Amino acid sequence: MAAGRPRSFDADKALDRAMRVFWRRGYEGASLPELTKAMGINRPSMYAAFGNKEALFKKAVDRYLEEPAAHLAACLAAPTIAEVTKRLILGAAERLGCPKNPRGCLIMNGALACGKESESIRRDLVARRGEHDQAIRARFAQAAAAGELRKGADPDALARYISTVMQGLAVQAASGATPEQLRSVAEVALANWPK
Repeated sequence: MAAGRPRSFDADKALDRAMRVFWRRGYEGASLPELTKAMGINRPSMYAAFGNKEALFKKAVDRYLEEPAAHLAACLAAPTIAEVTKRLILGAAERLGCPKNPRGCLIMNGALACGKESESIRRDLVARRGEHDQAIRARFAQAAAAGELRKGADPDALARYISTVMQGLAVQAASGATPEQLRSVAEVALANWPK
């Protein structure tokens, strides 16, 4: 059996371009013609390399999560829960406000803009966000066990607060908040952090 023709495009670069289209437009908003044009390939090449639109989207989300996941791990490794909190919130404001990137968060944008036909996509995005939330809750539970939190503090509620602030920053960024406005909100959240 003859080997297939070698790809005439860089699959990593094509995936990065697809990720940015999904980031800007969401799963449902990104059309196949828009995706293939951005990727610089035709539809058969897209299907051969990445599968259907849903498979391409999941691969794009995996790519998107590489940097934020690394950032999350670095934040959670900070020596104190106060530093963890500061790095998470200020880091979210900085990443979400970066003018080089589409507005908001691909995960949040995608999960909020899915209709009934894309329920499996929405569930997948919610599950992925849940993994990050769980990692934050685990770090707060560790801080509580180490006596870092004030007496009577609920580590689960505090972790949910952090996740909610970060998700709120993502929604604000997608709605057009400037980097300065995002930073200001992050600083207010940190100023109100229970000591």
